[in-house]
Amino acid sequence: MNPLSTLIVSDTWVSATWNEYLSALDDPAHAKSKGYYSDGRMRLEMQLPVGFDHSKDHSVISLAVNLYSILQAIAFRELDNCSFRKAGYVEFQPDLAYYVGNKATAIPSGTDIVNLEQYPLPDLVVDVAKSSLLDDRTVKRVLYEEVGIAEYWIVNVETGEVLAYQMSDRGSQRIDVSLVFPGLEIGTLNQALQQSRNQEQSQVGAWLMGQFQSIDHR
Repeated sequence: MNPLSTLIVSDTWVSATWNEYLSALDDPAHAKSKGYYSDGRMRLEMQLPVGFDHSKDHSVISLAVNLYSILQAIAFRELDNCSFRKAGYVEFQPDLAYYVGNKATAIPSGTDIVNLEQYPLPDLVVDVAKSSLLDDRTVKRVLYEEVGIAEYWIVNVETGEVLAYQMSDRGSQRIDVSLVFPGLEIGTLNQALQQSRNQEQSQVGAWLMGQFQSIDHR
């Protein structure tokens, strides 16, 4: 057994070297874990069965971004639970990640973990938070600030609210309108999440299409 395994508490940041982190990922005991590494610390999140509320909100955000991008003719690539790595420095695995514009085709098919020394950072990362909200708002937000992600959304499953941050100069600030997807109002995402509490997805999608089709970017 990897000696570090006895020190690892799931969903907790612990001090580790990069090699210890890789060794922990290779340990069969953590075969289903999501891995994060930053600033000499690692966090393994156990991939337990995802609950209904988490999965539903995840799908609503994905639906909204997909519909908006298609209707507004924005080139994009959505990645679900993809790992991004700069060896020896950082690794993260958000629930959703987006490459936008001319970066939409930057990652070729056949790629496994995205090597950030070879390929660009995603423009937007999204974490859907039920039990991990505090960590997403603090440690992970700082991680994304440091690495240079342009925009970060946290979906609070308990309240049905998106906390959106613009990242710049290794800091961040709350925003009400996405800069990565110009004109996409965070309030519209919040309304869609609230409607999904008692409507099925095609109803939510139809409402979103009505909202998005009325946007004029001329």
